[in-house]
Amino acid sequence: MKKRKYGIAMSLVLAAGTLLGACGTNEDNTGGTAGDEGTTEDQFTVAMVTDVGGVDDKSFNQSAWEGLQAFGADNGLEKGKSGFDYLQSQSDADYATNLNTLVRQDFDLVYGIGFLMESAITEIAEQQTDAHFAIVDAVVDKPNVASITFKEQEAGYLAGIAAGLQTESDNIGFIGGMDIEVITRFEAGFVAGVKAVNPDATIQSEYAGAFDKAELGQTIASKMYAAGADVIFHAAGGTGNGLFKEARDLKAKDPNRQIWAIGVDSDQTAEGIVDINGEEQNVILTSALKRVDNAVNDLSTKAKNGEFPGGEVITYGLVDDGVGLAPINEAASKKDEITTTVEEYKQKIVDGELEVPTTVQ
Repeated sequence: MKKRKYGIAMSLVLAAGTLLGACGTNEDNTGGTAGDEGTTEDQFTVAMVTDVGGVDDKSFNQSAWEGLQAFGADNGLEKGKSGFDYLQSQSDADYATNLNTLVRQDFDLVYGIGFLMESAITEIAEQQTDAHFAIVDAVVDKPNVASITFKEQEAGYLAGIAAGLQTESDNIGFIGGMDIEVITRFEAGFVAGVKAVNPDATIQSEYAGAFDKAELGQTIASKMYAAGADVIFHAAGGTGNGLFKEARDLKAKDPNRQIWAIGVDSDQTAEGIVDINGEEQNVILTSALKRVDNAVNDLSTKAKNGEFPGGEVITYGLVDDGVGLAPINEAASKKDEITTTVEEYKQKIVDGELEVPTTVQ
């Protein structure tokens, strides 16, 4: 990367004076002064490529970007080519192009956000063997790629405890996006959490087959609520927005009805606000958190310190503050019981007393 290339160039200058003019020309092309160039070359830089969800998706990509921003603030970096930055993908055809662009801009570490980036990261990592990459939510077995995964089942378990205690109908729903391991781990933990505190509960489960079909998410949620569910958890990206809309609509029609939704990845409380006779209510019970921000910040720090874990899979769980649960809705009738119980089970998981299943039992 940058520092290695800079060191080679300086060695050539010292070894052969005749190269001085050429090296001077190359440095001038960077647009900085000699002093500025030295500072830039010594500064660790990092950037990310979003998937089609975009950097402000209120979920996965946004969390990753917040992690890079936090890393930048911690290390005195500014947004841009000499600090931290991102490129947004409009379609999957942009993934490889955007990754290549950031490598050519000489970033020390380049992230691909989301499992949809797996093929593009694999392709570009094979071409750009001197570059360092990281991918979130997938595993790429290349020596210059660090793979970030999470223990989604642990976050799902805590969400299941909340749902199992709050339900009045003992009928609970789960909406998944695509039937892949990342999502089935959420479901496995959620089911186990519900059963741990409410073994009599029935759990409806359905996969939408997509992460960007809000209308389909609403249709599934409508069926589940009609079939008696009063709490539904989604792990479905943008498809889950349909769950929120259905929950808000039902609450607006019948303010006294218990209707709850549980968000995913980030705290999605803002998606649950309902205006009822001039008073705000909120249908979000809590959210299963996936701390992509913490993982991105942590891995960037490792790479900056010369500890880039190329070829390794780094998994973040409760013990690493890589997953968690958002605060329980103040209006929930079982708020105190849920909060206390969640903390008890969380400690058991952190202490290794409880291992949450990764497949539905």
